[in-house]
Amino acid sequence: MVYLSRLISDSHLDKEKEVHGSEAFSTSVYGSRWDIEPIPKYSLPDNEMPAKIAYKLIRDDLQLDGNPVLNLAAFLTTYMEEEAEKLMAENISKNFIDYEEYPMTVELQTRCVNIIANLFNAPKNDDAIGVSTVGSSEAMMLAVLAMKRLWKKRREAEGKPTDKPNIVMSASVQVCWEKAARYFEIEEKFVYLSEGKYILDPEKAVELVDENTIGIAVILGSTYTGHYEDVKAVNDLLLAKNKKTGWDVPIHVDAASGGFVAPFVNPDLVWDFRLELVRSINVSGHKYGLCYPGIGWALWKSKKYLPDELVFNINYLGSNQASFTLNFSKNASNVISQYYVLIRLGRQGFTSIMENLMGIADYLASRLEATKKFEILSDRNGNGVPLVAFRLKAKDIHYDEFDVAHRIREHQWIVPSYTMAPNIQHIKVLRVVVREDFSRERCDLFVADLMHTIDYLDKVDKETLHIKRNAGRSWKALKSISLMTFNSQSHKTNGVC
Repeated sequence: MVYLSRLISDSHLDKEKEVHGSEAFSTSVYGSRWDIEPIPKYSLPDNEMPAKIAYKLIRDDLQLDGNPVLNLAAFLTTYMEEEAEKLMAENISKNFIDYEEYPMTVELQTRCVNIIANLFNAPKNDDAIGVSTVGSSEAMMLAVLAMKRLWKKRREAEGKPTDKPNIVMSASVQVCWEKAARYFEIEEKFVYLSEGKYILDPEKAVELVDENTIGIAVILGSTYTGHYEDVKAVNDLLLAKNKKTGWDVPIHVDAASGGFVAPFVNPDLVWDFRLELVRSINVSGHKYGLCYPGIGWALWKSKKYLPDELVFNINYLGSNQASFTLNFSKNASNVISQYYVLIRLGRQGFTSIMENLMGIADYLASRLEATKKFEILSDRNGNGVPLVAFRLKAKDIHYDEFDVAHRIREHQWIVPSYTMAPNIQHIKVLRVVVREDFSRERCDLFVADLMHTIDYLDKVDKETLHIKRNAGRSWKALKSISLMTFNSQSHKTNGVC
């Protein structure tokens, strides 16, 4: 998720300029005038500064960020092998879209698309197609555009109106789905959840389908609880409805989190291109595809599901190129890193890693249950992505999950707390995403710190906690104004990712 930044007032900029002169400097960062003057922030300084000093000042600022290794909120990969990092560094100056200049980089994308399409059981007729993106959100938006355009073409051919497209999806979708619906002017038809039922109900989803439905979105790995939605059940019910009505409503699978997990941990689960109505899939390379941000993939079962008019043919970079992206320029190193991971690990390596992650997630869930303090909401035994979603078991206590998340930051752990999707917003949740760098040893350390946090909250009185809560939540001011505005106008109450 990208936050919008606001401009700083001219009066603040004028004050900033006053302190930046052209006097000499020392080569020692902390012995120079730069160490006692404000670093240029909101306007371009008039004079240069030495490279070492600029590096050190920025590095010092960045040290105030949280530690990515202790960030249990993010799905994003925080570890890659040295060889992968070396390949990325060596190719960081390459612009991926310069096909003529960097043909081998484009070839690596083709190889990745083929490997991933085969992993998702695309038909063996050379008709599948795919593209790399800056993340799975862009990939999903491309798929939504394709579904909308195909629906519009069918409606126009039938002489029917095209002004009210809708899309059916769970209320637990990641916020990028709501962005897509708003940006592309598509009505959202949500399947609302209930306590104990944290995923899309296939029957309710298909009931919402009408002649204006461009498709059903099904999630392989819920952002909230990690569950896999039942793609096969939706497919079977929708097939029957399409046959009865004469419609041709497809399924798109949002496999951002689960696409690189399910094939290795639960290979018998049928969710992909083996199903007739699954026509497009998005997957994140920088989540369980084990690459650094940002890389994602959009795949279509057949070229016929990607309308030609959405593909732009250009030649001003030296050769004829077909382009279907929301952005244009992007770094080539991310595609290269994905190819490295795919051939480096192979099926055996991915299976070993994903089984390890699921084992640690199950171990963490059992440790939390053993404390008698928490209720586990996520699934186990490979029936979801490797995360643990949990909440406080006691209902008559003076603190909540948000207090737990806030207090455990004192142990450097970053743990998200949030309310569940609409209709079950009374449920508050904590979530730990298990990544490669979350070992069993680190898991034990986390549980110990979590219990220290609970012990503290149990002992502190309600009035003291209230004071600390209000005094300690100034961090909320750091939230983007644009994010809060988006949430207030949306059906959902948070931007959980």
